[in-house]
Amino acid sequence: MPRSSRIDSPGALHHIIFRGIDRRKIFRDDEDRDNFVDRLGRILTDTGTPCFAWALIPNHVHLLIRTGKTPLSRVMRRLLTGHAVWFNRRHHRHGHVFQNRYKSILCQEDPYLVELVRYIHLNPKRAKLIKNMKELDEYPYSGHSALAGTIEHPWQDTETVLRRLSDDPEQAQKQYHTFIADGFRMGKRDDLIGGGLLRSLGGWVSVKELRKDGIRMVSDERILGDSDFVAEALRKAEEDLEKKTRLIREGLNVRKAAERAATLFDLPVDDILRPSKSPLRSQARSVFCYWAVRELDHSTTSVARYLGLSQSAISKAVMRGERLVHDSDFQLEDRK
Repeated sequence: MPRSSRIDSPGALHHIIFRGIDRRKIFRDDEDRDNFVDRLGRILTDTGTPCFAWALIPNHVHLLIRTGKTPLSRVMRRLLTGHAVWFNRRHHRHGHVFQNRYKSILCQEDPYLVELVRYIHLNPKRAKLIKNMKELDEYPYSGHSALAGTIEHPWQDTETVLRRLSDDPEQAQKQYHTFIADGFRMGKRDDLIGGGLLRSLGGWVSVKELRKDGIRMVSDERILGDSDFVAEALRKAEEDLEKKTRLIREGLNVRKAAERAATLFDLPVDDILRPSKSPLRSQARSVFCYWAVRELDHSTTSVARYLGLSQSAISKAVMRGERLVHDSDFQLEDRK
């Protein structure tokens, strides 16, 4: 059976889970963990990706992040590839570090964000890495300590979570701590790991009973949310996929994207395909990079090779191009 594609768009909230191959450890000691946390912070900062919760367990990781300026797939590729290279080099090993693809669950922010923060931050307790709240407060490898105010992680978005609890920062922190403490008696929450609506209704038998009464619910294992949220997410994902497929089927490739960008800025196409400090050429090249990566689904690595630039330069160009495209309503397709 073909695997389902991931659903992503700017502003989307995702619960990410990835595991070691054959459930082996992906962190053998604190040096592995510290390196991963540093890498996570750098990548999230570089890509403008908010992170609300995270937890490192010896053989897997949980993240709760919102897609920012960079698609989720590219953020995760940098994170997982970087850690795999580090881990293999440090431990003198070869081969895969992670098991299959990472799991990504698109989540409805209300009412799930705060519940997911608690679920993720209690993972160290479920994994028996800590025994009580005091140990959790001091556990350096989850985002709980930043929300509790015991360890600083400047890249972690604590404000969004705490404001859900109270507008007063001190009161919000107290309420958060109580909220987490209340969760210590909870076990595994199957209703928070994808397809939650279907599970909370009691599975397909209950859903079928609802349908007899004319009530139809939409559910998808890639999505955590109510029926309307699931339906809209699936509609948007199908719309995005259809657009990319149509553009490619109509013969729009990187060269034609470059020609289109050059036309909009009244430049020869070769002027935007070579390095230049000219602001106009830089803007045209940024628009081209945005279209190549976001509209035609090329990787930043392949576009970097095409232009003879670094991957980092392309990532920055894509972000500049996004602003230009949206502010000026530039279209890859000629509307004439």
